[in-house]
This record gives sequence, structure tokens and C-alpha cells, in this order.
Amino acid sequence: MNDNHFKFSTAVVGLPVFFVLFLWIVYWVQIRFDFDFYQHSIYPRDLSGLQGVLFSPFIHENLDHLYNNSIPLLVLLAALQFFYPKYSFAVISFGILFSGLITWVIGRENYHIGASGLIYVLVSFIFFKGIQTRYYRLVALSLSVILLYGGMIWYVFPDVDKTISWEGHLAGFITGFTMSLFYKTPEYAKPIVYDWQKPDFNPEDDAFMKHFDENGNFVNTEVPEEDPEVFSNYYNSNFLVSYTVTRSESESKI
Repeated sequence: MNDNHFKFSTAVVGLPVFFVLFLWIVYWVQIRFDFDFYQHSIYPRDLSGLQGVLFSPFIHENLDHLYNNSIPLLVLLAALQFFYPKYSFAVISFGILFSGLITWVIGRENYHIGASGLIYVLVSFIFFKGIQTRYYRLVALSLSVILLYGGMIWYVFPDVDKTISWEGHLAGFITGFTMSLFYKTPEYAKPIVYDWQKPDFNPEDDAFMKHFDENGNFVNTEVPEEDPEVFSNYYNSNFLVSYTVTRSESESKI
């Protein structure tokens, strides 16, 4: 697989926009009709709190909470859809499910709401999967994610901020890392390295370079009688030069 695997489509923009727009619609309904959605959030180790595994990512406390989750979701969902389109639906679905279940098991006895758990799933999955592939574009994506959201790692620890659900963040981080190990990406084609690009390349030993003098002028060379017919192709990123030398010909044909 090569760079042609990464192709832009309407889904790259459509998926994150639709997802975030849905979050805003849910919040508008909550405010407009004064619905109490907190009863549908995660409440750890309570059977009624299990419904929050599915519903809590779509519930937010206020506009600041919703806004702070919307921007990272737009960026991370777009990156997921562009670089890992085959796994995007599974990562989102199972990410919500398993991060919610872990939060239900380890969380404090309080209501846990918000899409931040999914954000940690995405950050963790994209970072670890890119490092695992060792493919330069995906590694660069991993480093970009760390550059943008690396500071989020502190919020997976308790007592950093008692008003946030660090359990949900930790659950998302664990879930994303686990899925990065579970979902296997195809082998990516390694860039072609030509002889002249290798560090030990010596122009004086190259058969093609011997046909040129120190000023870059082509010099005819004689081929010994006992040598067989020689065919050589020399490539670089801009041109291809081919020449054929036979016993019966005293001059090289370019």
C-alpha cells in the first residue's frame, strides 16, 4: 500500500460535522424544552446507570463544556476518517461502548457526562496506531496529535481537577490503545531507495557515471571483445537514460 491509499472524500468532512452537529442539537433540545438528560448519564455500578454508556457522550453540562469538546472532535474525527476510513465506524462505536463500560466500573459515584471519553479514544488510537505502522505519514500524524493534544494526558490522573471525570478520560485512553493493537493496518510500501541515494554510493564505481568526464561531458568507451551484450537502465526522480552496447558497434547508442 502507498500514498494513494489516502483519498479525500465527502465522508472526511461529513462524518465529523454530522457528529458534532448532533451534539449541538441534543444540547439545544435539552435547553429549549428543559429536559433533564442527566438521568441518562453514566452512574457507576448502578444498573440504571448503564444506559449512560450509550447516551452520556451526547450529554453536556453547558456551552463551554460542549464547545471545548466540539473542536477536538472535528479535528480528530476528520483525521480518523481520512487516514483510517476502514476502521472509523468501529473505533467510534466500540470506543463509546468500551470506554463507557470501563467508566461505569471504575468511576466515582457521580454522574459522568460528555464526549471527552471519545476524544481520548481518538487521541490514543491515532497516536499509538501511527507509531505501530512506522509509516512516515501516520507517524507524522501521531506527532501532530501529541503536539495539539499532548497536554490532555494529565487529565487521566485523579485529583488534577475534581470537577472532571478523569475516570472517563482514562477509560477512553485505555480503549483507544487496546483498539490500536486489535485492528491491524496493511503493510505500507517502503519508498524506493536508488543506489545513488545510498550513503555509501561512490560515483567513481558506477558504470553509468564512468561515461562522463569531470566536466559532465559524455565519453565513448570501448567494450572488450569477450564482453556479452549489456543492457543498462539508470533511473532518477526526473529522467530515465537507457543505452545499449554490442560487440559489433564501436559507438554507444543513447
